Amino acid sequence: MAAANFESDESFVVLHALRIKGFSSVGALCELSGSSEPEAQSHLEAWQEAGNVKFREPRSLWQITPEGKVAHLDLLETDAGRDGFRSGIAAEYQSFLGINEELKHLCTNWQLMNGNINDHSNAAYDQGVIQRLHDLNERATPIVSAFGSVARRMAGYAPRLGDSVAAVMGGDTRLFTGVMCGSFHDVWMELHEDLILTLQIDRSAEGSF
Repeated sequence: MAAANFESDESFVVLHALRIKGFSSVGALCELSGSSEPEAQSHLEAWQEAGNVKFREPRSLWQITPEGKVAHLDLLETDAGRDGFRSGIAAEYQSFLGINEELKHLCTNWQLMNGNINDHSNAAYDQGVIQRLHDLNERATPIVSAFGSVARRMAGYAPRLGDSVAAVMGGDTRLFTGVMCGSFHDVWMELHEDLILTLQIDRSAEGSF
């Protein structure tokens, strides 16, 4: 894949990150968008003024509105509709799906052992699955990095996945399949949703989850 390094409007990238996550804290949006907290907050407040996002006070979370989803689609077409953008991303998408299938099985292996809930008392079994996660990420990194070489807004996925694997191997096993904690599974699902949106893929028709 030829490196294109398409730059995206920072305000759009923040809205796009919120579209991917559905609802999020400012900090989590910064991890996904690469924006600083003051920048992200400023963009969110502008999008709020336009009626495209809202702030949920009880949980201190931002959420995209139905109007925001419509606005996002128009902006996404401007962003990803540039010549060579989608074709560059699509060039590696089938390879990504192959790894995605492996990851689904690997996550099941982490959560279950011999068909039963894995209580993680078998250290040898767990270490074997963790090593497989490391090996999977080694094979996924060139693919994920290639997305970032086309679109700069996707450049953060590869290092975030690498950081999650390193944390798991260092003993923080929550970052394998944990939810809303920056786990490998979290980051991978964000990437998959980003690709689905960017390439205008019908997830149900494709059957990729």
